[in-house]
Amino acid sequence: MELNLKGKKAKKAAAELTKMTAKQKNRALELISGQLMHEKEFILAENEMDLDAGKENGMSDALLDRLRLTEARLQEMADALIQLTHLDDPVGEVLTSWERPNGLAITQVRVPLGVVGMIYEARPNVTVDASSLCLKTGNAVMLRGSSTAIHSNKAIVKVIHHALEKSDLPPDAVQLIEDTSRETASGMFKLNEYLDVLIPRGGAKLIKTVVENSTVPVLETGAGNCHVYIDESADKEMAINIAINAKTQRPSVCNACETIIVHREWDGLNDLVLALKEKGVAIHGDEGVCGERIIPAVEEDWSTEYLGLEVALKLVKSVEEAIIHINRYGTKHSEAIVSSNPDNLEKFLNEVDAAAVYQNASTRFTDGFEFGFGAEIGISTQKLHARGPMGLPALTSTKYIVKGNGQIKG
Repeated sequence: MELNLKGKKAKKAAAELTKMTAKQKNRALELISGQLMHEKEFILAENEMDLDAGKENGMSDALLDRLRLTEARLQEMADALIQLTHLDDPVGEVLTSWERPNGLAITQVRVPLGVVGMIYEARPNVTVDASSLCLKTGNAVMLRGSSTAIHSNKAIVKVIHHALEKSDLPPDAVQLIEDTSRETASGMFKLNEYLDVLIPRGGAKLIKTVVENSTVPVLETGAGNCHVYIDESADKEMAINIAINAKTQRPSVCNACETIIVHREWDGLNDLVLALKEKGVAIHGDEGVCGERIIPAVEEDWSTEYLGLEVALKLVKSVEEAIIHINRYGTKHSEAIVSSNPDNLEKFLNEVDAAAVYQNASTRFTDGFEFGFGAEIGISTQKLHARGPMGLPALTSTKYIVKGNGQIKG
């Protein structure tokens, strides 16, 4: 019942949003940005309730980190909203136009998707990201977060509604499904009458469940089993800095490195191992990686998304072997090479199958904000419609406007 009611409200709001100008939408985002900081104490207090419950239920440190909001993280969200206002509104953008010999003038333009459904786990930042990106692109959004973040999500949506009430946009454009049961999630999978697209954002199990059970079209985001390959010619200091950053800067996120692949002839392996240990990283090393506190790697390690201070470490004889390993075990998310060999760099960038490939840089940059998108609705690892960090254009479709002067088909 809740799903249908909220679906009807979202559908109606989506129709109203098509009439809104870029100026009106940007003003709403500015109001949300200000409201987040104005009511930060309320949001943080509600988030603390979720964190306490998570600790009591034995939630891992990685998930607690994703769940945790701080004043600094709220400020980042508020800043991202302002950055979003500086980006061009894709709605109405003319992609191409031409005139047919019969005089028909055809124009292809961007239009909103309609109503976007979001199913996500313990990530309250997604509530802000999804709402802001959808509003900017003239879409309504139905949000279904997990029970572990329910207090945070309810607080954030309440604050967003406070802001939208001061704007020209309908508050009903942002709907939160407060029932976090599996039955409600399953009902959302079948809500074709109201949802135009469904986007799962979370772990591999959640994404797999949505993809396999939804009758609503799915924009698939992916888990992140990401790699850093250190080539034989890699600068030692650069390679270690990149590997350490990709693994430890924020290990709980999907663009963190989970496997480091090292060329057998690279001369910095021992220094890399020491640097990882100094950061408290547990190392699952293959048979060529020796030393104290090295955990012998097993087959499962090559496909594991640790989301914590653990890493798999593999030695290879060539860039070709590294590419084969990555294309077998990677999740097509983000992959990096550190090298000074132009041929190996080109080969890696061309042959690795991933949404983002990096040359001499950390995988941690696969992010809508870092790419200049203001925020992201998720990181797509599929190949249809959108791939990589999904910003504003990914939340639009197109339609053809055909203008004539009395033409009829003979």
